[in-house]
Amino acid sequence: MTPIQLFDAPSGTYTYILMHPETREAIIIDPVEEQIERDLDVLKSYQLTLRYAVETHAHADHITSAAKLVELTGAKTAAPADCGITTAAIQLTHGDTLTFGNETLKALHTPGHTGGSMCFVWGANVFTGDTLLINGCGRTDFQSGSAEALYQSVQQHLFTLPDATTVWPGHDYQGRTHSTIGFEKQNNQRLAGKTQAEFVAIMAGLNLPRPKRIDEAVPANLTSGVRHDAGEHQALTAPTAAEGYAGDVSCALAWAWVQSGEAVLVDVRSDAEREWVGQVPGAVAVPFKQWPGMVENADLDGQLKAAANGKKLVLLCRSGVRSIAVAKRACALGLDAYNILEGFEGDPDTHGHRGTRGGWRARGLPWRQN
Repeated sequence: MTPIQLFDAPSGTYTYILMHPETREAIIIDPVEEQIERDLDVLKSYQLTLRYAVETHAHADHITSAAKLVELTGAKTAAPADCGITTAAIQLTHGDTLTFGNETLKALHTPGHTGGSMCFVWGANVFTGDTLLINGCGRTDFQSGSAEALYQSVQQHLFTLPDATTVWPGHDYQGRTHSTIGFEKQNNQRLAGKTQAEFVAIMAGLNLPRPKRIDEAVPANLTSGVRHDAGEHQALTAPTAAEGYAGDVSCALAWAWVQSGEAVLVDVRSDAEREWVGQVPGAVAVPFKQWPGMVENADLDGQLKAAANGKKLVLLCRSGVRSIAVAKRACALGLDAYNILEGFEGDPDTHGHRGTRGGWRARGLPWRQN
């Protein structure tokens, strides 16, 4: 069993796709926002059905594409329970497993780089995230990091694996792709033959610069990659430009257009989502994909043309991913189509206020529960 290893050069991040060759079910580990089209192309070229988008921890150097992958593939998000990634559908604890086909991915809680960091074992492979790198390890000076905890995690959970186990790291900055547990036990400059006290002293002396993207990356990654830089309130501002479709509009502007008769609101969520979560009165339902299996609507083009009837289309989905895809499709048909920013769902913060992830519902615009 060998994973598909993919690389994001700006962050030095490795993303892994694991598959079951017969059922074509797959798992992706540590996807990167800027590489989502690449990853979707890989899934398509191998004819894979994505079951889980998995995180090793809440990253500080890049933003995950997990939420977008879920929107586009019907997969589920999975993340370490102690990382605070509250949007993950599956909160993993030590020893938990994820199954795809008859393959199994096992979670190992390995705190140290962050308090909730995990590694994942798949047969004779271990995906170590930032816990164990080739001839190194992840830093331990932020995000509830602990040099003592990382040392114990490596010694108790990773260095006890068979020496032949292949190590697939979360990063490398020198072009190296993989290692083995045996090699790292003998040669890792920070960990091989070191006592805990020696390791703690090494980590304390690194004096590493603050990650450049930490302020945007960590908040976004705590919600599976949903960004938090859109501002608390949306106004009736002009649409923002976009590539491949007419533009992005705020929930408020979209509703104003609908009320004035200038636009038609089209809800591209599945029938199941509208039934479970709620819907906007008067919206035209044109599902992009449907459960089970997130199969594309065979009459999508015809339904979009019928809905438009000479007006603008403002497209609504859960968080603004599928609506972009449909907006591009509609514009290719010659229609005037806009994406509604942040979509239908916006999670209020723990105090019940409208937060920066406020979508249609959280902003108090009309909706009803079925």
